Amino acid sequence: MSLTPESLPALQAALERAGLDGWLLYDFHGLNPVAVGMLELPGMTTRRFFVYIPRRGEPVAITHAIEQGPWAGWPAKWRKEKYSSWRLLESLLADVVKGKRVAMEYSPGDAVPYLDRIPAGVLEMVRNAGATVVSSSELVSSFYAVWSADQRASHERAARAVSIIGQQAIRLAGSRADSASPLTEYALASWIREKFEAGGLETDHGPIVAIGPNAANPHYEPTAEKSATIKRGDILLVDLWAREKSGVFADQTWMGSLGPPSDRDQKIWLAVRDARDAAIALLQQRIGASKPVRGGEVDDAARETITKRGYGDFFIHRTGHSIDPRDLHGSGPHIDNLETREERDLIPGVGFSIEPGIYLAGDVGMRSEVNGFIGADGVLITPSDYQKELLIA
Repeated sequence: MSLTPESLPALQAALERAGLDGWLLYDFHGLNPVAVGMLELPGMTTRRFFVYIPRRGEPVAITHAIEQGPWAGWPAKWRKEKYSSWRLLESLLADVVKGKRVAMEYSPGDAVPYLDRIPAGVLEMVRNAGATVVSSSELVSSFYAVWSADQRASHERAARAVSIIGQQAIRLAGSRADSASPLTEYALASWIREKFEAGGLETDHGPIVAIGPNAANPHYEPTAEKSATIKRGDILLVDLWAREKSGVFADQTWMGSLGPPSDRDQKIWLAVRDARDAAIALLQQRIGASKPVRGGEVDDAARETITKRGYGDFFIHRTGHSIDPRDLHGSGPHIDNLETREERDLIPGVGFSIEPGIYLAGDVGMRSEVNGFIGADGVLITPSDYQKELLIA
């Protein structure tokens, strides 16, 4: 959702419920994606601006005098101020926020870095202007991170396509493993990108295609210069993400074994799969009973399963990240109580990944990734055919 005359009443009702006087958006050079996304200005600004959304009354924009083009669509009935000097900027800001309790993209103690978008100096400026600043975390979840019905539909279509391509990729690697020309990781990643393009999907980078030892690095990505050959006996990880143009990303990881897996590798796979399913079960239980559930609690559920199987020290990243309408790694609630202190509730309309993993350095890495969405009709998990067993190629 962006700031428009139509969305303003819902925003102001949320400010009323939260006991806030307003939401103060700030940006400089596109550093705050929440402000950029909420305003959807045509073209990037290169000077500081503030937009104040009050609990009552009309929004106020404080803009630089030489950058009025991006503000041409600002509603005429809403107030817009211009400044050139820092003195006038600070004076206008004080006029708007003095004595008020305002929300900004600020996370106390940097608990959630994806929310912590306001520089310390700007916080000082706002506080010196006489305002009390609190975190906009719940507003970001409720207005910036939620999917529309059309966006949900686009995600589901992308999820079906990504699922097919991911499984086909593992089978293709298996079919070539014993041939005179087995695939390399990079060649298979290139094949996936070609499939995306042919299917009308776009991606920002990747995918990750990695055999066992390389998969032990969660952010490994093959290149033309550095890429292993995929051979019989390998464990193969395929992590791929894509979306329709202007749609919501689908982000999945599929695991294969080129030939029967060892007992150890099967044990690792089951620990990862069951951790993923423990996270899904907690979501379904809480949401089905109309009870709140925090992203950190879902992370705990997955992590507990892996720890009980003896691999806790090898699960070295969060269970999942926010997927919002604009970004693959979004600003909504994360499934995380390891890297960050995610205490926001998973509210209707937000999406995220669930991707526990186990990584034995220099040996093998496994991950299973699905996506979740909190809908009015319950928890949606995509793809619908998410992986239950290792794909034996």
